[in-house]
Amino acid sequence: MARDTCLARVTAGVAVGGAVGGAVGAVYGTYEAIRNRVPGLLKVRYIGQTTVGSAAIFGLFLGAGSLIHCGKSY
Repeated sequence: MARDTCLARVTAGVAVGGAVGGAVGAVYGTYEAIRNRVPGLLKVRYIGQTTVGSAAIFGLFLGAGSLIHCGKSY
């Protein structure tokens, strides 16, 4: 069985991190928008910013962790 390349592992880590971060950001953004009583359509903007920001941070860190892990051989 061929081993995955390091780039494929990092790409998969970024994708999974982005998906998890987006889900967590959407839930947290919705909670914060309701709790802070954000008015009208600003809720959509607030939730979107929280979702994208969280997805980017989670993706970055999971991709970096995959890159670090890629250099280790067991």
